[in-house]
Amino acid sequence: MSSPERKPLIAGNWKMNGLGASAPEFVRVVGAYMGPLRNSVDLMVFPPATLLTSFATSTRGAGVLVGAQDCHAEPFGPYTGDISAEMIADAGGKAVIVGHSERRACHGETDAQARAKAEAALHAGLIAVICIGETEAERKAGQALEIVRSQLEGSLPDAATPKTVVVAYEPVWAIGTGLTPTIDEVAEIHGFIRGELARRFGDEKAAAFRILYGGSVKPGNAAELLHVADVDGALVGGASLKADDFLAIANAAAG
Repeated sequence: MSSPERKPLIAGNWKMNGLGASAPEFVRVVGAYMGPLRNSVDLMVFPPATLLTSFATSTRGAGVLVGAQDCHAEPFGPYTGDISAEMIADAGGKAVIVGHSERRACHGETDAQARAKAEAALHAGLIAVICIGETEAERKAGQALEIVRSQLEGSLPDAATPKTVVVAYEPVWAIGTGLTPTIDEVAEIHGFIRGELARRFGDEKAAAFRILYGGSVKPGNAAELLHVADVDGALVGGASLKADDFLAIANAAAG
């Protein structure tokens, strides 16, 4: 549950989904957000790079922030197929996801690389949404807290502030599987993350960071998950592709 100083944030990660024909779903989200919802919840949407510019243009002035799903740590150079944080900002993006478990698993991304990308994002004036979370094997081995601590310490830049960095806890075993941790497990991890932030940045600063939960968040379980202590919103995968589902989760956060 978000505190008064931490406005809930609902972020939608479209992953490798969405063509030009998908734009009406995003337009519906933007239209709905221009009502009372805007006062209660912050919204971010991370479409594929091919839709970044058009989405950023269509939401201009509406308050929904658009971001990218990854960036390179360097501002420019011979890195075929990559995009830099500066390019994201130039395209109208306001944020970028770094260290997502799918990047870590499929591309071998390390904590150090996630941190370098986050530092690049901050340099370009973007908000960095930094993802951390344990695998099923690590949880079963009783290593969840240690993995989260290590990833948090290794991935967050020293220059992180509550306005420039969002932490997203996504247990790898819950992403896209329909499985979710118990409420007690979510509360334990989020409380632990808040404590680790306090140890590193001090109590006052730590209290202002937003910590999102991600992993099979959908309208049916959103209200319960979003009212857990130290849960300040959600990083939503598949349910963010449909305006009705995404808006239902946003309204659960507002309630």
